[in-house]
Amino acid sequence: MVLMKSFDHPLGFGMPDFLLPDPFGNKIGAKQSLGEKGLLIVFNCNHCPYAIAQWPRLVRLAQEARTLGINTIAINANIHPDYPDDAVDRMPATMEKLGIDFPYLVDESQEVAREFKAQCTPDPFLFDAAGRLVYHGRIDDNWQDENAVTSQELKAALQALADGKPIAEPQHPSMGCSIKWRE
Repeated sequence: MVLMKSFDHPLGFGMPDFLLPDPFGNKIGAKQSLGEKGLLIVFNCNHCPYAIAQWPRLVRLAQEARTLGINTIAINANIHPDYPDDAVDRMPATMEKLGIDFPYLVDESQEVAREFKAQCTPDPFLFDAAGRLVYHGRIDDNWQDENAVTSQELKAALQALADGKPIAEPQHPSMGCSIKWRE
């Protein structure tokens, strides 16, 4: 496990468009997935301890975001032969176990992750309805122990976006296992 922090994107970064399959072969695009208020895109995987710890929080946040007019997509770019737990055929079990009710897409070529400059799992990107980056940071301030969280930055950013208010600064980088690049 190599700890990485997310790349510091400038706010206003335009959301790259993509069309990726879910593990069942359904193709889903970024632009078509924008909600009335925006879209949360999170690069994630099945095996990383950081991802495992934060998946339940992300699932709850996605449910809350949906009620605010913000859709969610998760993207697995860790399709690497050395990490079989992240394989496409293992994604449906993760979805069922965690109750993931939003698209969990497969970036087998890793081109989308590269275009976003995603670095770690989880790596959340929040875009407004025009597809401009408004938040790129951590989910909260304690990945290990949800009971010790004192600041829920992503939740606050979702609410601010929905309310048309500025998102609080600073935005702390996400951190997690590095994406397993195939080069």
